[in-house]
Amino acid sequence: MKNSFKIIEKIFTAPVIPEGAGAKVRRIIGAKDLRRLDPFLLFDHFSTKLPGGFPDHPHRGFETVTYMLEGEILHEDFKGNKGRLYPGDLQWMTAGKGIVHAEVPGSAEQESVGFQLWVNLAAKDKYCDPEYQEIPKESVLSVTHEGVTVKIIAGEAFGKQGPIYARTPALYLDVHMSPYSTYEQVIPKGWNAFSYLYKGKALYGENKQCVETDNCVVLKQDDNELLSVRTSSEEAKLILVAGQPLNEHVVLSRMFVLNSIEELNQTNEDFKKAQNGFEGAHGWESEITKMSKAGEIDFSKCNR
Repeated sequence: MKNSFKIIEKIFTAPVIPEGAGAKVRRIIGAKDLRRLDPFLLFDHFSTKLPGGFPDHPHRGFETVTYMLEGEILHEDFKGNKGRLYPGDLQWMTAGKGIVHAEVPGSAEQESVGFQLWVNLAAKDKYCDPEYQEIPKESVLSVTHEGVTVKIIAGEAFGKQGPIYARTPALYLDVHMSPYSTYEQVIPKGWNAFSYLYKGKALYGENKQCVETDNCVVLKQDDNELLSVRTSSEEAKLILVAGQPLNEHVVLSRMFVLNSIEELNQTNEDFKKAQNGFEGAHGWESEITKMSKAGEIDFSKCNR
């Protein structure tokens, strides 16, 4: 049986907003045009350099996915974990019951550019132990077919499976299309999906709707499965993300994502008292935040 084509629900230009300490982001999910897209809570195309970044802050109840395009991002948490992401590298962090961490750029001259996605966790997973899946560029599977190269972060494309285990079933692809090429991707029935075009121009869907740089395409949640994208004389680079909806109530404060007001109040209490996953949070300050304030980064302290 032939797959039917996905229908485009809306197309919009992602706004630029300030975030963190001096960072700029194009906010695809989390702004007025697309507040949420279950199970996704936020999707940013960020750009930052020292002394900016994302200093020490807590999380509970979801996962953050950082995927780098240019420059470097350094990471450190209150449990002593440290890492550094280069272009093409990936970090899939499960905050679970509690993480306090910082993310800062590695240079005052070069912009650190990439994407960050927030994926909600089901109620049964919200209090799991924190975990990192750090995948270097060399281990991100890349498949090329007829002028289209797909970097498979999570899920499946061209019959190949990405390296990430996603507690909330998800598809995450970075797609590079040559001029006059066609890309078709099956998206599971009933999943929510969006695509963000970060370079070039492309024609989406059976009706070939024109999409330009910094545009987001939201696909209709239905039983249709096949997304079709074509290019003409320009190349195109796009992110495609899809996920299985959790269909659970969401209570979201700035950094915590729970299922009820009672759980959110308890989380605020846990963080305040440094308990139930936040032990050791009081008085902790990351070394990379201290160094970023000074406009300098000591890479010897931040290796994987």
